[in-house]
Amino acid sequence: MANISLRFVKAYVDRHGKPVALPGLPGSGEFMRAYEEALSATPRVEIAARRTRAGSINAMIVGYLGSAVFAKLADASKNEYRRVFEAMRPDYGDLSIATLARKHVMAMLDSKAKHPGAARGFLRCLRLLTQYAISIGVREDDPTAGVRVKMPKTDGYRTWDEEHITAFESFYRAGSKPRLALALMLNTALRCADVIKLGRGHVRNGTIHVTAQKTKTPLQIPVTADLAAAIKASPSEHVVFLVNDREQAFNANEFSQWFRRRCAEAGLKGFSAHGLRKAMCRRLAEAGCSANEIAAISGHASLAEVERYTRRADKARLARNAMARTEQQHRVSNLAAETV
Repeated sequence: MANISLRFVKAYVDRHGKPVALPGLPGSGEFMRAYEEALSATPRVEIAARRTRAGSINAMIVGYLGSAVFAKLADASKNEYRRVFEAMRPDYGDLSIATLARKHVMAMLDSKAKHPGAARGFLRCLRLLTQYAISIGVREDDPTAGVRVKMPKTDGYRTWDEEHITAFESFYRAGSKPRLALALMLNTALRCADVIKLGRGHVRNGTIHVTAQKTKTPLQIPVTADLAAAIKASPSEHVVFLVNDREQAFNANEFSQWFRRRCAEAGLKGFSAHGLRKAMCRRLAEAGCSANEIAAISGHASLAEVERYTRRADKARLARNAMARTEQQHRVSNLAAETV
């Protein structure tokens, strides 16, 4: 058999200097299979690992991602931070974190002025890196301290009104995946990241038992008649109620985008799954529930957001009561005039 030259194979000595006895003759099928298996077992070197400069923003990203603080975050937060860090690397990765000053931070944010949401996410992640640098002794102060990104005034995700809910239900038949998704979001007031985890295993004695991923708050949400009917109309053998087209559980972003498309198809462009969470909070507030009662279902860690719903509902009730008293007084005045 002709002599052949193979990487790492030299006179029965491998790349680590240890003797190796590969089976068969060099070039034979038996020999080449063993050779390929040996190559596949060779550890891979991280791309650009040798180019990461000590003390750089890249180095802080690597360190933070491997920290215990990062490990304790919710999966949704981990995914979001990784996305921002990867976008940060090309322009700022080689910069020294130790010499980063407030003027540099402001210049970075100015370059993102047209996209305040992205600027705020960038600032949040840059602050995480500088705080990590402080924790390991690379620097002593935080150049992002006190820096804020001014967001345009907005009500955030659009809250569904009853007419929008009715329109969606009219467009999709009972038992369909969109109708089940609507019922789950609307009747639990949970975030997308929590709704996609729900399955029959979470329902015990007519109550949904789940821990909110973002706040780690244990929740016990009674199953409404509407939700029970939606679940019954959508029989499934899957562990979770909602699965994607691959018959697998959604991730939060995938589900959010999927539901937005279903809304657009139903003529409700601009509406979202999160807007249904707000709609349920609105319903609870209009039913006279306190902020604490609403938070016990929605899992809000802060009552400030919930209190906005109760304040709006209180104003609506006060307006209705005022008009009712006015009408009643008007009827009484008319009756008195007729009897004179």
